[in-house]
Amino acid sequence: MKILKGILFGILGIIAIALIAGLFIKKEFSVEKSVTIEQPVEEVFSYVKMLKNQNKFSVWMQMDPNMKKTYMGMDGTVGAVTAWDSQNSDVGKGEQEIIGIEENKRIDYELRFYKPFEATDKAYMLTERISPNKTKVIWGFNSIADYPMNLVMKLMGMEEMLGNQLQEGLNTLKDQMED
Repeated sequence: MKILKGILFGILGIIAIALIAGLFIKKEFSVEKSVTIEQPVEEVFSYVKMLKNQNKFSVWMQMDPNMKKTYMGMDGTVGAVTAWDSQNSDVGKGEQEIIGIEENKRIDYELRFYKPFEATDKAYMLTERISPNKTKVIWGFNSIADYPMNLVMKLMGMEEMLGNQLQEGLNTLKDQMED
């Protein structure tokens, strides 16, 4: 019986330490990945600003070929929205809206997630001319996770996982644009 009590107190102690540690873990996290594409910035930007083209390179849009997608507004312009609804819990239900465009330089998005959890986050894509036929593309994501979700995100390795998914999408984009 003493051994069971010791194990129980040990487990409770670990949980308490983790919860206390969560108070000191940052709530904001940002991930940014990049790739260089052998195409002019105008061509790359024209492609990435279209929400429908994300179906071809975004890891999340490829996770469930049966997800329902709807589009509102004029694609590639501020106010355009793509919404998705998937039975796959890794995809869930949500929408993405273009909230800012600086032609050939930057696209800003607001991501609104409804299932499996509710959250509103920001994402962006930057394009930078390296040379007349070479463009650097940066894909970034910013989020705030309140306590105790900040602890859960840290334990899940969310920044690394998200970074890997962004990089995979950028590598696919590079392959498509250089074919």
